[in-house]
Parts: sequence; structure tokens; C-alpha cells
Amino acid sequence: MMQRTMQLVLRVKRSSGLLHQFSTAANSQRLAGKVAVITGAASGIGKASAKEFIGNGAKVILADVQDDLGRAVAAELGPGATYTRCDVTDEAQVAAAVDLAVARHGALDVFYSNAGVLGSIAPAPLASLDLGEFDRVMAVNARAAVAAAKHAARAMVPRRSGCVLFTGSVSGVVGGTGPTSYGVSKAAVLGVVRAVAGELARHGVRANAVSPCGVATPLSMVQVLEAYPGMSFEELKNAMAASMEQMEAGPLIDPEDVARAAVFLASDEAKYINGHNLVVDGGFTVGKLLKIPKE
Repeated sequence: MMQRTMQLVLRVKRSSGLLHQFSTAANSQRLAGKVAVITGAASGIGKASAKEFIGNGAKVILADVQDDLGRAVAAELGPGATYTRCDVTDEAQVAAAVDLAVARHGALDVFYSNAGVLGSIAPAPLASLDLGEFDRVMAVNARAAVAAAKHAARAMVPRRSGCVLFTGSVSGVVGGTGPTSYGVSKAAVLGVVRAVAGELARHGVRANAVSPCGVATPLSMVQVLEAYPGMSFEELKNAMAASMEQMEAGPLIDPEDVARAAVFLASDEAKYINGHNLVVDGGFTVGKLLKIPKE
């Protein structure tokens, strides 16, 4: 009887240890000792990711163009956070963010290319597409991803270690789920992952993307509000949730859900995951119900 009891205790201990190892709790320390740069870190997914990274033991360079907000977030997150101004459309500023991480903390383990813009959401046919707006969205979302990969590799390849992450989108996977310029830019981000993953893998560096669906971030809400003036933030959020329900996309996703996926991909638990797009969409892209009208 005593032997069976001891076996049961050992099983419970092993199980709890395994659960702790794969815990997504902020105190799991799965990123202990790692140094990360996160772009777009002053709000939304970037801020949530910075909080999760620091909660899991990482030191984080918060890179953004929202200076006051970025400094406030860094102060809120404590000594593990450092804010730096970084316009991701300027390659020199992306390079400087990498250099700051190395100078301050001795290395760069994770570069999370998260900064992005939605672009105009005003309904317009393809024949009326504003190519100036298209170029702006591509510069922030796609070209900046290439700059991130380039300068992250500069710091990581010599050490034969590191992880480059990108925020993609379901709009880059399924057509018609966002503005044309945005969808093209996010499809390009996923192309960047596939294009660089093989080369980086030969040097011990991984490249992956996280693609969410329906995240109500402050910046995206501001852009949507411009198209629907007079609506409150809460009214607009409810309208977005209703739209997601009509598309069978499930509830709106919280930034923290995306951040926890990023923590996993940045951790050593994902050391054999490379060139992957982790979709965080509640099953939206899996399939749709065939709705046959009843007579």
C-alpha cells in the first residue's frame, strides 16, 4: 500500500512539473536570461508581449514611435524594460534598436517584428486602390519585416542562436478578411518567414510568425473610428465582435492571447519550430459551416 502511494505521489510530482514546464503563466520564467526587441511595443499586441516577455524573465527593448506612451509603458513594466524610438520604415532605426539591445544587455535573443498599420478601411473597389496608401502599408508591415530579419541576423548568426518573430494576420492567409493593402502586406510577412527560415536555420536561428484574427488594439480602433465617426470605442468593439460572429470567427481575441503565443515561439520549448505560422484565430481558418436555407 505504501509503495503504491509513493508511486502515485511521484506521478503527481512529474505531472505537475511537466505542466509547469509548459505553463503560459507570466511567472513561468521560460524566457529567463533572454534579451528581446519588440517593435510597436507601446500599445496593443506589442505592449502585451513586452509584459509577457518580462514576466517570463526577459529583458526587453520597447521600440515604437509613440514616445510618451512608450516611456510610460517602460516605467510601468519596470527595470526589465527600456524604451527607444524606432520608426520601422527607417532601416537605420531598426539597426539602432538591435545595437542598443546588444550594447545594454550583451546579446540579442529575440527580435519580434510586431509594428504594423491597418491602412484605410474605407470600402473601395480594387480599381480605385490608392497605391500611395498601399506603399505606406507595405513599408510599415512588409519592408520593415525584412529589415528586422536582416539586422536580427546580424546579431544572432555569429552566436548561432536566436529567434525572429513576426506578427502576421489571418488576412494574409484568407482573402477578403481585411483591406486589400493590409492583406497583401501580411501575406508578404508570411513570405518573409518562408524565405529566411532555411538560411537562418543553418546558423541556429529560427523565424516564425503569429497570425491573429480579430484583435481590438488601440491603434486599429483609431483607424476604424475614422471610418465610423460618432461611435464610441465600446460600441465599435461590440460591432467588431458581431462582425466576427457573422464570419464564424469566434469572439474577439485579446492581445494577451497573441502575446502568449509569441512567448512560446520565443522560448526554448519551440527550439525545433522554424518557418511556421502559428495561427491564433479560434478556428476561423479551419473551415466554415455549409448553410443550406430551409424551405
